[in-house]
Amino acid sequence: MISRKLETLLNALGLFGIAAVLLFAFYDQVANKELPCPLCLLQRAGFLLLAIGPVLNVMRGPKPAHYGIAILAGLLGAGFAARQVLLHIEPGDAGYGAPFLGIHFYTWALVVFLGAIAACALMLMIRDAQTASEKPQVTGLGKAAVLSVILLAGLNAASTLLECGFDACPDNPVAYELLKP
Repeated sequence: MISRKLETLLNALGLFGIAAVLLFAFYDQVANKELPCPLCLLQRAGFLLLAIGPVLNVMRGPKPAHYGIAILAGLLGAGFAARQVLLHIEPGDAGYGAPFLGIHFYTWALVVFLGAIAACALMLMIRDAQTASEKPQVTGLGKAAVLSVILLAGLNAASTLLECGFDACPDNPVAYELLKP
Protein backbone atom coordinates (compact mmCIF):
# COMPACT_ATOMS: atom_id res chain seq x y z
CA MET A 1 0.00 0.00 0.00
CA ILE A 2 1.16 3.51 -0.74
CA SER A 3 0.24 6.70 1.07
CA ARG A 4 -2.12 9.24 -0.43
CA LYS A 5 0.70 11.78 -0.56
CA LEU A 6 2.91 9.43 -2.59
CA GLU A 7 -0.03 8.47 -4.82
CA THR A 8 -0.73 12.13 -5.57
CA LEU A 9 2.98 12.74 -6.23
CA LEU A 10 3.09 9.83 -8.67
CA ASN A 11 0.05 11.25 -10.48
CA ALA A 12 1.74 14.65 -10.71
CA LEU A 13 4.87 12.99 -12.12
CA GLY A 14 2.65 11.15 -14.60
CA LEU A 15 1.25 14.51 -15.71
CA PHE A 16 4.77 15.81 -16.24
CA GLY A 17 5.43 12.69 -18.33
CA ILE A 18 2.39 13.40 -20.50
CA ALA A 19 3.45 17.04 -20.78
CA ALA A 20 6.94 15.91 -21.85
CA VAL A 21 5.48 13.71 -24.60
CA LEU A 22 3.32 16.56 -25.88
CA LEU A 23 6.16 19.07 -25.61
CA PHE A 24 8.56 16.83 -27.52
CA ALA A 25 5.99 16.26 -30.29
CA PHE A 26 5.31 19.99 -30.45
CA TYR A 27 9.04 20.77 -30.50
CA ASP A 28 9.60 18.27 -33.34
CA GLN A 29 6.74 19.86 -35.26
CA VAL A 30 8.19 23.36 -34.96
CA ALA A 31 11.94 22.63 -35.09
CA ASN A 32 11.85 20.03 -37.86
CA LYS A 33 8.85 21.49 -39.68
CA GLU A 34 7.05 18.12 -39.59
CA LEU A 35 3.34 18.81 -39.40
CA PRO A 36 1.32 16.11 -37.65
CA CYS A 37 -1.07 14.03 -39.73
CA PRO A 38 -4.71 13.55 -38.62
CA LEU A 39 -3.88 10.30 -36.78
CA CYS A 40 -0.98 12.08 -35.06
CA LEU A 41 -3.39 14.80 -33.93
CA LEU A 42 -5.76 12.13 -32.58
CA GLN A 43 -2.88 10.60 -30.62
CA ARG A 44 -2.10 14.01 -29.11
CA ALA A 45 -5.77 14.31 -28.18
CA GLY A 46 -5.49 10.85 -26.64
CA PHE A 47 -2.63 12.05 -24.45
CA LEU A 48 -4.72 15.02 -23.35
CA LEU A 49 -7.61 12.69 -22.52
CA LEU A 50 -5.16 10.43 -20.68
CA ALA A 51 -4.21 13.42 -18.51
CA ILE A 52 -7.78 13.84 -17.22
CA GLY A 53 -7.45 10.98 -14.71
CA PRO A 54 -4.22 12.23 -13.12
CA VAL A 55 -5.49 15.83 -13.15
CA LEU A 56 -8.55 14.70 -11.18
CA ASN A 57 -6.35 12.65 -8.84
CA VAL A 58 -4.08 15.63 -8.16
CA MET A 59 -6.85 18.22 -7.79
CA ARG A 60 -9.66 16.17 -6.19
CA GLY A 61 -7.80 13.30 -4.57
CA PRO A 62 -7.06 9.84 -5.97
CA LYS A 63 -10.10 7.67 -6.73
CA PRO A 64 -10.54 4.43 -8.67
CA ALA A 65 -12.92 6.17 -11.10
CA HIS A 66 -10.16 8.62 -12.05
CA TYR A 67 -7.88 5.72 -12.91
CA GLY A 68 -10.75 4.21 -14.90
CA ILE A 69 -10.99 7.41 -16.95
CA ALA A 70 -7.26 7.27 -17.64
CA ILE A 71 -7.42 3.59 -18.62
CA LEU A 72 -10.28 4.23 -21.07
CA ALA A 73 -8.41 7.22 -22.54
CA GLY A 74 -5.27 5.09 -22.79
CA LEU A 75 -7.17 2.42 -24.69
CA LEU A 76 -8.54 5.04 -27.08
CA GLY A 77 -5.09 6.57 -27.64
CA ALA A 78 -3.54 3.11 -28.06
CA GLY A 79 -6.20 2.39 -30.69
CA PHE A 80 -5.25 5.53 -32.63
CA ALA A 81 -1.54 4.67 -32.41
CA ALA A 82 -2.09 1.00 -33.31
CA ARG A 83 -4.09 2.07 -36.37
CA GLN A 84 -1.15 4.14 -37.58
CA VAL A 85 1.34 1.38 -36.81
CA LEU A 86 -0.77 -1.03 -38.87
CA LEU A 87 -0.95 1.45 -41.76
CA HIS A 88 2.85 1.44 -41.98
CA ILE A 89 3.68 -2.14 -41.02
CA GLU A 90 4.20 -3.43 -44.55
CA PRO A 91 7.85 -4.12 -45.41
CA GLY A 92 9.34 -1.27 -47.41
CA ASP A 93 6.91 1.33 -46.06
CA ALA A 94 8.96 4.31 -44.90
CA GLY A 95 6.34 5.33 -42.35
CA TYR A 96 5.14 8.85 -41.58
CA GLY A 97 7.63 11.40 -40.33
CA ALA A 98 11.20 10.95 -39.24
CA PRO A 99 11.86 8.26 -36.63
CA PHE A 100 13.19 9.05 -33.15
CA LEU A 101 15.85 6.60 -31.96
CA GLY A 102 14.93 4.41 -34.92
CA ILE A 103 11.22 4.22 -34.03
CA HIS A 104 8.41 6.39 -35.38
CA PHE A 105 6.46 8.61 -32.98
CA TYR A 106 3.24 6.61 -33.41
CA THR A 107 5.01 3.43 -32.30
CA TRP A 108 6.41 5.30 -29.29
CA ALA A 109 2.89 6.57 -28.61
CA LEU A 110 1.54 3.01 -28.59
CA VAL A 111 4.23 1.96 -26.11
CA VAL A 112 3.53 4.97 -23.85
CA PHE A 113 -0.25 4.45 -23.94
CA LEU A 114 0.16 0.77 -23.02
CA GLY A 115 2.61 1.73 -20.27
CA ALA A 116 0.14 4.28 -18.89
CA ILE A 117 -2.63 1.68 -18.85
CA ALA A 118 -0.36 -0.72 -16.97
CA ALA A 119 0.66 2.04 -14.52
CA CYS A 120 -2.99 2.86 -13.78
CA ALA A 121 -3.77 -0.82 -13.22
CA LEU A 122 -0.79 -1.08 -10.86
CA MET A 123 -1.90 2.02 -8.95
CA LEU A 124 -5.35 0.49 -8.51
CA MET A 125 -3.73 -2.63 -7.04
CA ILE A 126 -1.38 -0.91 -4.59
CA ARG A 127 -3.38 2.14 -3.51
CA ASP A 128 -4.58 2.47 0.07
CA ALA A 129 -8.37 2.70 -0.03
CA GLN A 130 -8.37 3.76 3.64
CA THR A 131 -7.25 7.28 2.73
CA ALA A 132 -10.19 7.95 0.39
CA SER A 133 -11.95 10.14 2.95
CA GLU A 134 -8.97 12.47 3.46
CA LYS A 135 -9.26 15.98 2.09
CA PRO A 136 -7.01 16.42 -0.95
CA GLN A 137 -4.01 18.70 -0.54
CA VAL A 138 -2.85 20.20 -3.81
CA THR A 139 0.87 20.93 -3.76
CA GLY A 140 2.79 23.42 -5.86
CA LEU A 141 4.22 20.52 -7.84
CA GLY A 142 0.72 19.22 -8.51
CA LYS A 143 -0.47 22.64 -9.67
CA ALA A 144 2.58 23.00 -11.92
CA ALA A 145 1.90 19.58 -13.45
CA VAL A 146 -1.74 20.43 -14.16
CA LEU A 147 -0.84 23.84 -15.58
CA SER A 148 1.83 22.34 -17.86
CA VAL A 149 -0.72 19.99 -19.41
CA ILE A 150 -3.26 22.81 -19.78
CA LEU A 151 -0.63 25.03 -21.45
CA LEU A 152 0.37 22.27 -23.87
CA ALA A 153 -3.29 21.58 -24.64
CA GLY A 154 -3.70 25.23 -25.61
CA LEU A 155 -0.53 25.23 -27.74
CA ASN A 156 -1.60 22.07 -29.54
CA ALA A 157 -5.11 23.43 -30.12
CA ALA A 158 -3.71 26.65 -31.59
CA SER A 159 -1.25 24.71 -33.74
CA THR A 160 -4.00 22.41 -35.01
CA LEU A 161 -6.18 25.39 -35.88
CA LEU A 162 -3.28 26.95 -37.81
CA GLU A 163 -2.55 23.65 -39.56
CA CYS A 164 -6.09 22.65 -40.50
CA GLY A 165 -8.00 25.91 -40.46
CA PHE A 166 -11.74 25.37 -40.16
CA ASP A 167 -11.78 22.39 -42.51
CA ALA A 168 -10.75 18.73 -42.30
CA CYS A 169 -7.03 18.31 -41.76
CA PRO A 170 -5.10 17.21 -44.86
CA ASP A 171 -3.87 13.61 -44.90
CA ASN A 172 -0.32 14.70 -45.61
CA PRO A 173 0.01 18.29 -44.37
CA VAL A 174 2.81 20.42 -45.81
CA ALA A 175 1.83 23.93 -44.68
CA TYR A 176 -0.24 25.72 -42.09
CA GLU A 177 -3.56 26.43 -43.83
CA LEU A 178 -4.27 29.64 -41.94
CA LEU A 179 -0.80 31.03 -42.65
CA LYS A 180 -1.00 30.59 -46.41
CA PRO A 181 -1.09 33.89 -48.33
